[in-house]
Amino acid sequence: MIIDAHEHVMTPVSLQLQKLQTAGIDRAILFGTTPHPERAQNFGELKEEMKVLFKILSGGVSKEANMARYEQNNLELAALVRDYPDKFYAFGSVPTGLTQGENGIWIERLAQSGFKGVGEFTLSDEQICELEPIFQALCDFSGLCVWVHTFFPLGRSGLEILMNLTKKYPKISVIFGHMGGYHWMDVIDFASVTKNTYIDLSAAFSTLALKMAISQLPEKCIFSSDAPYSEPLLCKDAVSFVSGNEQVREMVLGGNILRLIGG
Repeated sequence: MIIDAHEHVMTPVSLQLQKLQTAGIDRAILFGTTPHPERAQNFGELKEEMKVLFKILSGGVSKEANMARYEQNNLELAALVRDYPDKFYAFGSVPTGLTQGENGIWIERLAQSGFKGVGEFTLSDEQICELEPIFQALCDFSGLCVWVHTFFPLGRSGLEILMNLTKKYPKISVIFGHMGGYHWMDVIDFASVTKNTYIDLSAAFSTLALKMAISQLPEKCIFSSDAPYSEPLLCKDAVSFVSGNEQVREMVLGGNILRLIGG
C-alpha cells in the first residue's frame, strides 16, 4: 500500500481524491489547515491565502481563536475520515500552552475519533519547549505519533531542544517533518541513533538529501508530499527514483508509516 503520510485538507475533497488517483497513491494522512493555497489562481491570490498562515505563525491570533480553529479543524478531519475510511487517516491538532491535564483531554478526543497522531506543530526556537506538556500527556496513550515541522521557523537551537525531548520520551514516536530543512544531515545522524525518531521526506532540501536519508535509514524514512504545497505524483516519483530497490521502495512509500500508525 502506498500512503502519502502528510497532506493538508484540500477543497473540494474531489480534488484531493483526484490527486491521489493520478499519483497512484492508495491513502493519505490528512492534517488540518487554515490557508488553502490550492484555491489560488495566480500569485496575488496565493499571497492573500498565505497571509492567514503568516499571521498565525507570527502570533497574531489569540489563544482562544487558535483553540476554536483547532476544534473546527479536528471536526473537519473526523468527518473526512468517517466519509472516506478507505482513503484517509488523520492526525489531529492540539494547541500548545495548555497544562498536561488539558492536553490529555484534547488527545483523548482525538484517540476516541480514531486519529493516528497529533500535529503538525509549527513552532519557533522559542516556542518548541511548549511541546513537553503534550509529550507528557501522550505517555498515557499508546500508538499516537507526533509530527513536528522542523523547517523554518524552527532553527538549529530549536531542533536540538526537540531532539532532547525525543530522547527524554523514548516511547513516543516523533516524526521530524520536512527532514529538518537545512539541517537534514543532523536529523539523519540523530535518527540513526535514536530509535523513536522518523524522517518525513516532504519539502526535502534536495534530491541528494532524499537519496542519503533513504540509503542510510530506509526503515526510518516516510514518504509524503505536503500537498497542496507539492504535487503527490512528483514527490512519489522522486522517492521511487532514489530508493534503489523494490523492498526499500515499499518500506518508504507506505510500509514504515503503516507500521507506526497500526493500519
